Amino acid sequence: MNDIMDSDLEKIIITTAPTVANKEIDYEIDIITAECVFGMNIFRDLFAGIRDIFGGRSVASQKILRDSRQTCLRELKIEAHELGADAIIGVDLDYQEFSGKGKGMLFLVASGTAVKLRG
Repeated sequence: MNDIMDSDLEKIIITTAPTVANKEIDYEIDIITAECVFGMNIFRDLFAGIRDIFGGRSVASQKILRDSRQTCLRELKIEAHELGADAIIGVDLDYQEFSGKGKGMLFLVASGTAVKLRG
């Protein structure tokens, strides 16, 4: 997994659409998923709660969401690369928060269909 070059991953097209613009799908390879779990630091949770009370944006929470999305999509591309796919179509991101005993976790699942493009 660590031997994959970033340049190889950049070549993999990723889209929420059911097709790739200006490309023809040769065949579908498989449904793929990537799961990521991130701990939400208690201090970030506290400051996010304060922001919720007084209004404004929670930059810390937005950063966690952005980082989790980027990490999960990269792992999805790694999965596609290992299958020899050129693209991932129909990508869906599902977020879930788990909390209890003073700890919060953000769970993100990215899924899509790995495909081989024609030509």
